[in-house]
Amino acid sequence: MNSGWVNDSNAALLTDLYELTMLQSYFDAGMNGTAVFDLFVRRLPPTRDYLVACGLEHVLQYLETFSFSDEAIVYLKSLGKFSDSFLAGLSELRFTGDIYAVPEGTVVFANEPIVEVVASLRQGQIIETFLMNQIQIATMGASKAARVVTAARGRPVIDFGLRRMHGADAGMKQARAFYIAGVSATSNVLAGSAFGIPVAGTMAHSYVQTFENEIEAFRHFIRSYPDSVVLVDTYDTLQGVQHIIALSRELGPEFRVSGVRLDSGDLLDLSRKSRELLDGAGLQDVKIFASSSLDEFAIDDLLNAGAPLDGFGVGTHMGTSSDAPFLDTAYKLAEYDGKPKMKLSQHKSTLPCRKQVFRETRDGRFVQDVIAVATERLEGEPLLLKMMENGRRTSMPENIETCRDRCMRQVQSLSSEIPYPVTVSPELTRLASAFRK
Repeated sequence: MNSGWVNDSNAALLTDLYELTMLQSYFDAGMNGTAVFDLFVRRLPPTRDYLVACGLEHVLQYLETFSFSDEAIVYLKSLGKFSDSFLAGLSELRFTGDIYAVPEGTVVFANEPIVEVVASLRQGQIIETFLMNQIQIATMGASKAARVVTAARGRPVIDFGLRRMHGADAGMKQARAFYIAGVSATSNVLAGSAFGIPVAGTMAHSYVQTFENEIEAFRHFIRSYPDSVVLVDTYDTLQGVQHIIALSRELGPEFRVSGVRLDSGDLLDLSRKSRELLDGAGLQDVKIFASSSLDEFAIDDLLNAGAPLDGFGVGTHMGTSSDAPFLDTAYKLAEYDGKPKMKLSQHKSTLPCRKQVFRETRDGRFVQDVIAVATERLEGEPLLLKMMENGRRTSMPENIETCRDRCMRQVQSLSSEIPYPVTVSPELTRLASAFRK
């Protein structure tokens, strides 16, 4: 029985029904020429000046292992919508196409292809749902996290979002995306194990509440974890800080508490008063971390006001990308059987043909991007690289640190011009105009 969890053996069924009914119709019509599909974001959310492309690694893994199991074929047959001959062919379907994509951690903008698929029509069509799902969730997460990291101005940001994220898959994929975007660590132990991300955490209020009094709770916890960050706001924040000071005197040279965490109340006022108390007790090395419904806006406000904060735990708002909880992601046919294809719908028109994106830089800053026909050779760096050929990767998976370094460099290279200029090359403009006639 299917457990309800997605894995490599059943991921091919993680698709919308209409993908399969289209494949049946293509099969009946004998259509399976080479197709080009572009995956892109139509428009940026109002609170985003840029996006950070992420999720490609999970896409490539999916494509390498793509197949319909015997159990999947039996289920599809039970729906009564597919012919036996079609299902027989589906059982042998594997992805053997090419993938062009921007590397993970690349800053991208609206209408720029993030992934371009060149494959037989049926192969390119059936993978649409999964690709959109994975690129959307990871890119959304990385884009939000990059803004939070920028707001923190070099201070560490810890991902606390797992318990508020939209399911286990999001909890895993976004923890990885957050780290690529510059977040320092995650509370998600499985993500740490799976992706090599540093893990971090302190304690919950329930831990403090189980003891007879707060100082006794602190005493026991730092006996187990001497250099921990201690949560001080279960009852009274400043009294909690006083308890840390008392323990420092009690333990003397053995006192190694690295920080206190503020998780409620007026964080600006409490951080100032906590810093004053700690410094007055000679505990200048004890850092102050803040959590409690933080996002890039709240962090920016706190630091602009001079809050003496040394790091942040960010959960719900980053985990759900609360101000922009989805991206207007699209996966559209750009070419079929050697002929350009273009959608002309109002406000949802697309660009035809295989494409390349060229990024011009000057003095280490991005100047402009140009979306062009793939065969053009324009000034600037081409962003779309060949990641898969004939269904196999063209290189080993990138180290997550490489993706992280790329993201941090590119965010620093962003132009101050808003909106960032993205243009369409004259040749691609000409082809699009000709298609409309």
